[in-house]
Parts: sequence; structure tokens; C-alpha cells
Amino acid sequence: MLGMALSAIDGTIVSTAVPQIVDDLGGFSVFSWLFSGYLLAVTVTLPVYGKLSDTFGRKPVLIAGIALFLFGSVLCAAAWNMAALIAFRVVQGLGGGALQGTVQTIAADLYPLKERPKIQAKLSTVWATSAVAGPVIGGLFAVYADWRWIFLINLPIGALALWLVVRHLHEPSGARRAADAPRPRIDWAGALLVFATGTLLLTALVQGGVAWPWFSAPSLGLLAGSAALGALTVVVERRAAEPIIPGWVWRRRTIASVNLGLGAMGLLMVAPTVFLPTYAQSVLGLGPIAAGFVLSVMTLSWPVSAAFSNRVYNRIGFRRTAIIGMSCALLILLAFPLLPYPGEAWQPALIMLLLGAALGLFQLPLIVGVQSTVGWAERGTTTASVLFCRQVGQSIGAALFGAVANGILASRLAAAPVPGLPGDLDAISHALDTPGRLSAAATDYLRRAVDAAVDHVYLGAAGAAALALLVLVFVAPRRFPVLPEEPASDAPAR
Repeated sequence: MLGMALSAIDGTIVSTAVPQIVDDLGGFSVFSWLFSGYLLAVTVTLPVYGKLSDTFGRKPVLIAGIALFLFGSVLCAAAWNMAALIAFRVVQGLGGGALQGTVQTIAADLYPLKERPKIQAKLSTVWATSAVAGPVIGGLFAVYADWRWIFLINLPIGALALWLVVRHLHEPSGARRAADAPRPRIDWAGALLVFATGTLLLTALVQGGVAWPWFSAPSLGLLAGSAALGALTVVVERRAAEPIIPGWVWRRRTIASVNLGLGAMGLLMVAPTVFLPTYAQSVLGLGPIAAGFVLSVMTLSWPVSAAFSNRVYNRIGFRRTAIIGMSCALLILLAFPLLPYPGEAWQPALIMLLLGAALGLFQLPLIVGVQSTVGWAERGTTTASVLFCRQVGQSIGAALFGAVANGILASRLAAAPVPGLPGDLDAISHALDTPGRLSAAATDYLRRAVDAAVDHVYLGAAGAAALALLVLVFVAPRRFPVLPEEPASDAPAR
């Protein structure tokens, strides 16, 4: 839990300290890479760490991940300019990738099927609490201390996590490699290609439409390069003795359907996490703290729903439980555009509360279910593939829904009654946050334009929910082939 808290906090803690960091180091034009670089490193290393944990065990991978994360934190605290800080954030992300996937895998190793919902719900609570607390902690350090403490605070937490793992984590006896077993072979070529392909693809998705236009040479070059490297990765992985991403990850219907379903969930999660705070501030006129609360209520219902999901899937199965959860999420997302304008803060907060409960009923049964269909030697790779697809879905969603929102805003501003209005979502949000900068009529027009843009984003998120449902109905098997937890047990398919 401490390891997961480290990774979750550092995904968001920098956000509120950006002004202080830029004042000290400069580099305003590239500061977004403080977030993108960390996200890229975490995402593209997930499959690599998953395979390594299946090969060498979870404990050494987790120890190496924590140590690398802490080393990156020390480097970040010592950064002398923005370029160095971005590079050191990537080092942090290389360790963070080991933390995310390995912790989820260890939970499945240590806890039997009946107890996994409780521990996974606790992990979800840690993740949600840490992610929400990150901006608050970062702001406090930036205002009352120094932004470098944002990274130094990781050292005592990480040291405690490292000591606990080294001293108290004992892997199951089945996890140990037999003395006469052949020495494992590491697919270094595959690992490098997976890393390079993911880096090019995610860079194109994260920076496209932001740092450069979508149909510009950088975007097209990155997408073409990722496609070429992806094809080469497939060729190399087919020939590898121990591939980083083995073919069975996509040949087995259960794993493939969960990967696609969680990828669709990552896609729809962009609507609340990225666009809801803008809606709360620009349309409802809330402050940053109140806007954060509207979003954070989702983290209250999600772990509770996940903790009780076992009572549902033990009766009707993993697949049907996930279908119920995503069906509810679809209806909730479709309800968002029906909210009145400008509305009250409790209305989107209620939507988020219900959405958290629905997604808790969707995500956890799929993760627990797919982990239960594989043995120890395949669990790390399986878990990493699920988390990787979810992360890629979020990156695709940010690019896709960003284009949708800006397209709606452009069409509305083209018909604006007054000229000279800001032309994109960030500029509009800044203008609406500055009292007296716009007339009452222009302010109302811009608020309505933002409202329409976010409504369309939620409709797109509903489309992603529908896609997840189609995957569960037509791709996922009716029953997950759950493996017996003990040789003598007779675990039924669920």
C-alpha cells in the first residue's frame, strides 16, 4: 500500500506546484512533460515488469522498482533546470511502472479468491486517496516550504515501504524456481521494442493537438514510427523463447476481453478526470477546491462498491457482474448532458458518486476474474497487460475527447455574437477565471459553449461504455475458467 501510494501521489503532486517550479527553473513551454514523461515511463514499462515478475519473482522486481523510484526522487529534488527535472521524472516513472503492476499481482498471489475483493478495494482506496491528496500536498509544500520537498517527502515513505517488503514479504513456495530448472532467458530485444513502440505512440497521443497540430509532420511521423515498430515487435516476439508480451495474452478470450474492456474504461475515465474540473469551474463557477470535491466523491463510492462486488459475482459470475456495472455507467454518463444549465454543484457530484459505484462493480470483478484464470507464472504478465491497456485507453481518450471538445468550442465561437473571444478550452477557462475581463453576455456565451463541449465529451464517454459492453457480450466467455487454488480443490467457473 505504501508503494502504491508513492506511485499515485507522484502522478498528481506536481500539478499545484508548477508556477513555483517554472519561476525557479524556467521552461514554461515544456512543463507539461513533467506529467507526460512520468505517464509515458509508467505505461510503457508495465509489460516489461510484468514479464520480469513472472520470471524472477515479485519481490525482487518490487524492491528494484521502489529503489529506482527513490533514486529518481532524489534526482528530481536536485534538478538544476527544467530539462533535468523532466529527465529525472522519467526515471521516477521507470520505477513507478514496477510499483503499479507488481502490487496488484502480489495481492492476487497472497490472498485467496474470496478475500481478493477486500484487499483490492483497500488498494483502490489508497490509490484514490493518494491521487486526490497529491495536489493538496504539492500546494502546501510549494507555498510554505520549497517545491523540492515534493520529491524529498518520498524518501521516508519509500524507505519504510522498502524495509517492510524486504523483511516481511514472503512469496509462496510455488513461486520459487526449481534448482534444476533452466536459467530464464530475458527477451531484451522485445523489451526495448515494446518500450520504443509505446513511447512513440503515447507521445503522439499526448502531444498531438497540444504541442503541434494533429495532421502535422511530428504527429504523422510519430504514428508511422509507432506502427512500424509495432509490426517489428510482433515479429520479434513471435520468435522469442520468453517474449515480453506473449501471444497467449491476446489468443485467450478471457484475457483479451478484459484487456479491451479495461481499455474502454480508461477511455471513458477521461471525461470525469480531465473535463469535469473545467466544467465545475467554468460553468458552475466553483473554486478549485470545490471543483476537486465534485470529482473526488467518485473515490468514495468506488472502493465501497468494489468491496461488495464479490457478493454479486459469487452469485452470478464475473462477466454478468461487470455487465451490470458498465450498463449502469452507460446510463449515468448519458444522464450528464441532461443536467440543467448552469445547475447546482450537487448534481454533477451525484453523477460522479453513482459513476464510481458503477465502475467499482465493473473493474474489480474483471481484474480478480482474469487473475484467477492464470497460474503464478503467468499472473504478472496478465495483470500488466490489463493495466497497460487501461493506461493506453486513457491516453487515447485524452487525445480523442480533447479534439471533440475543441471542435465543439470552435463551432460555437465561430457563431459568437462578439468578436475577440478566446479560441480554445484552456484560454476560455483562464478568461472565465478573471473577473471583469469579459462582458456579462460574453461570459454567459462562453459558459454555454464549455457546457456544450463537456456534454459532447460525456456522450463520447457513453460510447466507450457501450464499446465495453459489446466486448463483454460478444467477446468475453460466458464463464471465466477459474483455476483451482489448491490441487485438491474444485473451484467452479464463474
